[in-house]
Amino acid sequence: MRPAILLLALATPAAAQQARAPFTIAETGEGFATLDEAVTAVRDSEATILIAPGTYRQCTVQQGGKITFKAIQPGTAIFESETCEDKAALVLRGRGSAVDGLVFRGYSVSDGNGAGIRIEMGDLLVTNSMFLDSQEGILGGGHETVRNITIERTTFAGLGQCETENCSHSIYLGLNGKVTVRNSRFERGTGGHYVKIRAPQVEIIDNSFDDSSGKGTNYMIDLSEGGSGTIARNTFVQGPNKENSSGLIVVAAEARTYGSNGLTVTDNVASMAPGAPGNPAFVADLSRSNIRLAGNRLSGMREFERR
Repeated sequence: MRPAILLLALATPAAAQQARAPFTIAETGEGFATLDEAVTAVRDSEATILIAPGTYRQCTVQQGGKITFKAIQPGTAIFESETCEDKAALVLRGRGSAVDGLVFRGYSVSDGNGAGIRIEMGDLLVTNSMFLDSQEGILGGGHETVRNITIERTTFAGLGQCETENCSHSIYLGLNGKVTVRNSRFERGTGGHYVKIRAPQVEIIDNSFDDSSGKGTNYMIDLSEGGSGTIARNTFVQGPNKENSSGLIVVAAEARTYGSNGLTVTDNVASMAPGAPGNPAFVADLSRSNIRLAGNRLSGMREFERR
């Protein structure tokens, strides 16, 4: 028995050290002191990086593979301030990425686009996460490999700015595919739009947009170049401190790149916070398309305006 006990005793310190590593690759059990070391170890494979509770001033650039960044306990793995490439905490250029249960806060860079996540390649799924008090929450798209971005059960608060040459937003995504935003909360914006999308298809369902404590904000949803799909069962509160109070949902304000025929805006609830400028358009359309509106319950605003 003694040799077995001795081997166990010798193995215990290494095992304990592995267990204490804040970043662990779930498939192998290998632990790392920094997130960047863990991402580098994944290379071009598929893996889940488990992140222990803590506050981290770290960032990483994912150059390949399909990686899930997952908090062991949702809401306890907090990333703050530190950006890679003067962009974001996570700069994602792999074959695909997922983020589950992380908190991002306090991002600011010189061009005004400091973000928790910059998605540059591959599809993205974000769940159970928070983006707080930064210039931007999630930014990116553009590359042909970005076809689907899905955001679920996530909070965006204290985001956006228009103090630099280009405004920043809680979410700003452009892709030739589909953006889905479900069961998420947007509040306390500090400039720009809450959701700004350049994509042919959107699904924005069962979210809360509370602008009552917003400052210098613009639209709740800006489909900048048009687009079709569904905006349904969301709750909107228009705030009193707007930079642009003319509309809550605005379609094709900048271009008519994507057809908006068939865009459906149904069963939403929208109201005005005390002191909010009166009578905005719930939906303002510049696309000249056939947009379907039905079942929306509105207070203090017009349902539709064609511009």
